[in-house]
Amino acid sequence: MDLGGADLVRVLWSDLHGVARGKEVTVEEFERVVTHGVGFCQALMLTDLAANPLDAPETSGGGWPDAVARPDVTTLIGSADVALCLADISDTHGEPLTFSPRDILRAQVARYTECGLSPVVGPELEFYLCRRDSGGWAPYGERDTAGYMVGTAHDPEGMISQLLRRCRAMGLGVTAGNHEFSGGQFELNQHHSDALDAADRAFLFKYVVKEVASAHGLLATFMGKPFNDRAGNGCHLHVSLVDPSGPPPLDAFLAGILAHAPALTALLNPTITAYKRLGDGLAPVTANWGPDDRTAYVRIPPEGGRVEVRGGDGSANLYLAIAAVLAAGFDGIQHDLKPPAPGEGDPLPKSLPAALDALEDDKILVAGLGPRFVELFAALKRAELARFARTVTDWEFREYSWLL
Repeated sequence: MDLGGADLVRVLWSDLHGVARGKEVTVEEFERVVTHGVGFCQALMLTDLAANPLDAPETSGGGWPDAVARPDVTTLIGSADVALCLADISDTHGEPLTFSPRDILRAQVARYTECGLSPVVGPELEFYLCRRDSGGWAPYGERDTAGYMVGTAHDPEGMISQLLRRCRAMGLGVTAGNHEFSGGQFELNQHHSDALDAADRAFLFKYVVKEVASAHGLLATFMGKPFNDRAGNGCHLHVSLVDPSGPPPLDAFLAGILAHAPALTALLNPTITAYKRLGDGLAPVTANWGPDDRTAYVRIPPEGGRVEVRGGDGSANLYLAIAAVLAAGFDGIQHDLKPPAPGEGDPLPKSLPAALDALEDDKILVAGLGPRFVELFAALKRAELARFARTVTDWEFREYSWLL
């Protein structure tokens, strides 16, 4: 194992939100952890973003049981300081958890492998850098540019250059970056690769962006709509299928994605705020497709050979988002579905509750991703919705307090 001179290893894994959980161990301890894993309270996988664990048999209802994170040494990234390594999650008997995001994606890839297909994914992620001001956090840049700007005029601290160099040194396959539409908004592109590797690199990319920003006193956020008057953050997935025996069944794959788009929305747009982005600019509201059409839910690039799923935002857990897209596309392939005419399609859910309903009602996607996973994911998100419903927002105070 090449640790690059590091004396510590940060063992990381994804919870259901895509948040990086982990433990930092010494290199001497890491050798033991590779074999035996590191234990942690399983409830951390099913905890909301306000640190409230879901009440379920896997958490408080089961006596707060343990889970085990075992490093996957094929993902080890050496460093002169702290090395990084992704982990697989299992119960204490070594069985993968039904709600482990990495294993959910791995299971979808296995379905394709059995059919002689290999899914290849290239994610595009947008995010904001924010700096502190008197009101909390404000965008790092002030002016909207309509995108594709580089240099210190819109990135005064050279953050994109620093992120590109850091990600290149880590082998994360980040190839280019630029200022996006709104002030303080950026996009970095990652090279395509097999689905699990692409999700691993995207997970680490988001982690590194937030880490580097924090080290500079900034906040990096991938949330779908962080500011009312600014563009939202998209997450586009470029997906192709490798079929050694001949042309891949992309039409059927596309048809499957469109057929299950309402259910996919819950996993591609998994927050309350995400639905304030849909319909804004180029964010689609209809499950349609088009050739080189950036307003469509799925765009077919001019060179063909792949689909670009444009329905998601940066808050998505990339393991789950890619797994869900593959599960939907697999149904299209299995049943030789045909896509509708370009531009035609059903409306997408307009809120997180509606998207969760669509997911729970989609029996094919539930079976493909795992009934218990869907049940727990929906319960976690409905608990989030319940907390929001009880919260007085700034808008409500501004709207009602002065005159009422």
